[in-house]
Amino acid sequence: MGSARSVDIGGVKFGGGAPVRVESMLKTPLSDLDACVEELRVLKKAGCELARVAFADESHKRALGILADKSEVPLMADIHFNHKFALAAIDCGVSSIRVNPGNMTDSGGLGKVLSAARMNGAVIRIGANGGSVNSAQNKKYGKGARALVGAVEEQLKPLIDSGFENVIISAKSTSVPETVMANQMLAGKYPFVQHVGITEAGSGIDGAVKSAAGISVILSQGIGDTIRVSLTGDSKTEIEVAYGILRSLGLRKKGVNMISCPCCGRKRVDVGALCERVKAMLPADVPDGFTVAVMGCEVNGPREAAAADIGIAGAEKGFVIFKRGVYAASGNIAEMEKILPSCLREALEIAGREKYFDISPNATVR
Repeated sequence: MGSARSVDIGGVKFGGGAPVRVESMLKTPLSDLDACVEELRVLKKAGCELARVAFADESHKRALGILADKSEVPLMADIHFNHKFALAAIDCGVSSIRVNPGNMTDSGGLGKVLSAARMNGAVIRIGANGGSVNSAQNKKYGKGARALVGAVEEQLKPLIDSGFENVIISAKSTSVPETVMANQMLAGKYPFVQHVGITEAGSGIDGAVKSAAGISVILSQGIGDTIRVSLTGDSKTEIEVAYGILRSLGLRKKGVNMISCPCCGRKRVDVGALCERVKAMLPADVPDGFTVAVMGCEVNGPREAAAADIGIAGAEKGFVIFKRGVYAASGNIAEMEKILPSCLREALEIAGREKYFDISPNATVR
């Protein structure tokens, strides 16, 4: 799975057999340092493994340095146009930068950046998105995926020519088919760590679905080492959706795997309300990968969710609890808070004795 090569950012391995990493980007500007620190704290708790931060003003160098020192999440400074910002970011301890060699205003700036990155062991991410492909590239390569790949290769060439290979590459578009094709082409040509995402995916359900559609297709082909779900809104939601995608593909186990039926005329309980009641009873230390099922009736419930560590299904006289498809208890729906906890503890004890973790190198969160 993923790229043959690997890079290390702040002690976290990307590529080379490591788990598919989850990243986000701070929505907060560096001018509000306290808010940046708080956003990073929230992202760390959610499972973020790399956070990009926009660095567009050299006067914010001190704030970036403080942030890099305080952050428990590895940082990537996002830089455009001015190579001096890249040098400043590396100088203040940021272990990775995102640059576009093609839009640097100083033709000699890239060489200085590569020299500083070598000296400090910094990783450089380059890449293109649909909005950054210019008319000349569209004319030269043809619009769509080919133009994206051509734009990436134009940025990659001076790095390869300089012998710099501590690189992450990326090709993203707001079009799912275009992004899938571009990533396939890049993966077939280069061994470098590959960042995957659908850019400007949108907000809410639409954005989550679009991201899941594109990222899942790419990852299912063994392509991709790190992902970002680019949503309008809270950065924590990006992390939650990303892990949901990875859980669905069987690539990561971060968080509780909550499954429930879509309901039909046979349902004996309000499944949505029951889900919330069950979630409220889960302890904070539930192991990653622990599966909880909530089903509407006893007809298919225990069988459809037979693999769940613990499940609860509506029944004629209330509910039935099962553990991995085996009956455990039953009762009136009003008694659930009295009966479920003891069954839950038993299921958690079993889960605690088993392996609920990633087996890939350098996994920092599941």
